[in-house]
Amino acid sequence: MPPNLNLQASLSAQPLVELREVSCGYGDRVILQNVNLSIPRGKVLALIGTSGGGKTTVLRLIGRQLKPLSGQVLLDGQDLAPLDAQGLYAARRRMGMLFQFGALFTDLSVFDNVAFPLREHTRLPESMIRDLVLMKLNAVGLRGARDLMPSEISGGMARRVALARAIALDPDLVLYDEPFAGLDPISMGIAARLIRDLNDALGLTSVVVSHDLHETFLIADQVAMIANGRIVAQGTPDDLRHSSDPLVQQFVMAQPDGPVQFHHPARSVADDFRLGTRA
Repeated sequence: MPPNLNLQASLSAQPLVELREVSCGYGDRVILQNVNLSIPRGKVLALIGTSGGGKTTVLRLIGRQLKPLSGQVLLDGQDLAPLDAQGLYAARRRMGMLFQFGALFTDLSVFDNVAFPLREHTRLPESMIRDLVLMKLNAVGLRGARDLMPSEISGGMARRVALARAIALDPDLVLYDEPFAGLDPISMGIAARLIRDLNDALGLTSVVVSHDLHETFLIADQVAMIANGRIVAQGTPDDLRHSSDPLVQQFVMAQPDGPVQFHHPARSVADDFRLGTRA
């Protein structure tokens, strides 16, 4: 095998993002404890788990909006924590972010929303920016909506515009925070197909945080479940469907009873009523 092919094979075998023994939290509240997570290059990784379990925290760690209390967050082998502002911006230019509900600039047109990162981070002439924006909008099926305002498009269309903006700089990594939330079944199916197709066509690596297991399992290569501050399971969608872990089974099968209980810890009903009677 030629040396350059050896190098390419070696790079493709290395994960694009790694969390090594990462612990982090907010104030005194620890969210993640000694988490190890490997995000394969060129794949779609889904992060699932109960609300408040730390899924969005993982996205914030990767974007270095949050620093770990201990451990390392690596992008292509580079630790993000010690980077200065210039190094951090360079790392972030390799990432695209699809925020929950799109987060479009409401006073900018569809075209200008997608053009925004190109104008902010490049010195390309407007003629080239125009061509790139139209290409990105065409990839999500919305080239004809370029002159509309966010208030003039549907929620599903807004999510697709946000996706076009997320890939405007041709990133290596795209982070999706609840990309299916609030969408009708048709828009949800379109969004899921776009995530998978764009990942493969552009050679991206994608991290999808979602509670919609049906759509997520259809497009994910790997699934990692976060609960109780740690990764409790990681594997293919089929691996998690057939997991023997009671917590994974309860979550994946949407069972009301299991390790996650309906009642918040409290005194017994008899004790509470007895105390009320005495009062």
